[in-house]
Amino acid sequence: MKNKVMVDLIKDKNIVIPLYLYKLRNKLSLSMDEFMVLMYLYNEGELILFDLNKIGTDLGIDHNGIMNIISTLSNKNLIELKVITNDKNIKEEYISLSNFYNRVSLMLMDRDNDEEKRDDSNIFELIEQEFGRTLSPIEYEIIKAWLENNFSVELIKCALKEAVMSGVGNLRYIDKILYEWSKKGIKTKKDVENYTESHRKKTETPSKKVEVFDWDEWLDEDDS
Repeated sequence: MKNKVMVDLIKDKNIVIPLYLYKLRNKLSLSMDEFMVLMYLYNEGELILFDLNKIGTDLGIDHNGIMNIISTLSNKNLIELKVITNDKNIKEEYISLSNFYNRVSLMLMDRDNDEEKRDDSNIFELIEQEFGRTLSPIEYEIIKAWLENNFSVELIKCALKEAVMSGVGNLRYIDKILYEWSKKGIKTKKDVENYTESHRKKTETPSKKVEVFDWDEWLDEDDS
């Protein structure tokens, strides 16, 4: 499929190509022709009547070309040809994209898991940068325990920020903040911001406003 035909196809037929699908093209091992046919089918719906003439006319590809691409997409387990009997008891051939949707869903889940793993790895590096030193093996285990106990990287970063702002460079202080947040149902950065703002409003006076949240005072109050 020539580039001009492809551009005209996108313009004239209003074919929408989501960016995340385009980025997956290489991982799906698709040529540009195969990708464009798949995107044409994607825009038509999950179950499409296999009308060779219509598909060929819309895409500007001859029948042999369409059949070859459909066969390739089927062999790659991205589409499935199904014979369905309609209301008039006539058998018709359809193209199902269920396999394609399932494959993309799994790939996106794998991508999210990879990003989460990279984010988990980055939290160790971030704490080392903020503390200005290398973490000890015991400290690595403490951070891993936070993650295993479902403290999000986002929440750990918030606790780290509070520790740095208070001039405290040890994990015991962060661990105590995370523990207190857990007791109060604080799980996200937004929860932290809402709780901090609420506490500040309670401690403000007409003559003086609290500019920095005093975690040492707050933690001492909870211990009493």
